[in-house]
Amino acid sequence: MKKRRSLHEIFLSNGGPVVNKWLHYFDIYEKHFARFVGTAPTILEIGVFKGGSLYMWQEYFGEGTRIVGLDINPECKQYAGENIEVVIGSQDDPAVLDDLLSRYQFDIVLDDGSHVMEHLNASFGLIYDRISPDGVYMLEDLHTCYLPRWGGGLKREGSFMETVKDRIDDLHATYCKDLPVSDFTRSTASINIYDSIVAFEKRPQGARLHVKSGAMGLLPSDFAR
Repeated sequence: MKKRRSLHEIFLSNGGPVVNKWLHYFDIYEKHFARFVGTAPTILEIGVFKGGSLYMWQEYFGEGTRIVGLDINPECKQYAGENIEVVIGSQDDPAVLDDLLSRYQFDIVLDDGSHVMEHLNASFGLIYDRISPDGVYMLEDLHTCYLPRWGGGLKREGSFMETVKDRIDDLHATYCKDLPVSDFTRSTASINIYDSIVAFEKRPQGARLHVKSGAMGLLPSDFAR
């Protein structure tokens, strides 16, 4: 049986279309994406660039993987291939995203698009609730959240990093009477924050239970609090 190559190996030995990534991203990709290898996932990559990452993901996840690339540049159409669809449109266009979401349920969404704050927020708001219940929504190059060129800035209103901070509150809504338990609360297992990457892991959430354990035959009063 042919040994599966890691993403690092696929990337570093790339002899095809250009892939442009920060090297420290690859351990993060592996951490959140490895469970989908060999399961024929359906993937949306926002931002096609030179097309190389579409083929990198296809090799990594294996046979049957379906990949959709979204980009505003019509030249990106040339990177379509077997089980790879390239859609031309803006990541903040509800009509474009509604069409995609009516045709696919994505297991993984990777936002490597414009990195503009308005676009990051729009895509997340339109897509997140409609991906697979056990899916991953990952955004990269989020250092732009601190750079004015992309509409970012430290604690700047509208920065996607401020959205992330609000979602951290939503994750804990069951403990806060001032926050409603939302669809986000009910469907999100974790928010994982790294240098320039945030990964939202979805998983249906049940009621929170607080349980104590201890040795048999002992009364609660026997335990020091």
